[in-house]
Amino acid sequence: MSLPLLITPTEHGIASRVLAKAAGGNVTLFALDTGQGLTEHSSPFDAFVIVLEGILELTIGGKPVRATPGTIVRMPANIPHAVDAIEQTRMLLIMLRDGGKPSA
Repeated sequence: MSLPLLITPTEHGIASRVLAKAAGGNVTLFALDTGQGLTEHSSPFDAFVIVLEGILELTIGGKPVRATPGTIVRMPANIPHAVDAIEQTRMLLIMLRDGGKPSA
């Protein structure tokens, strides 16, 4: 099934659906209505946003980043970031948790 079909936007809101959750991270699908967003926050883990439909304006460490379909944006750990939907948007958020010691 196509990823955008797995979530339905909520009028004047944000919908989310966890697709996978494991010790190494999470994969969550989001649908944001026009003008909706996530206020500035930070996370102790790196995360990637992949825009499936629509346009997002991300602010990462105070710098604006415009993201359109097919765009992947890295949000580094411990750096404040925010997300705003310029138009109705579906996105995939991949959060990577520290898996422990790197392999040699």
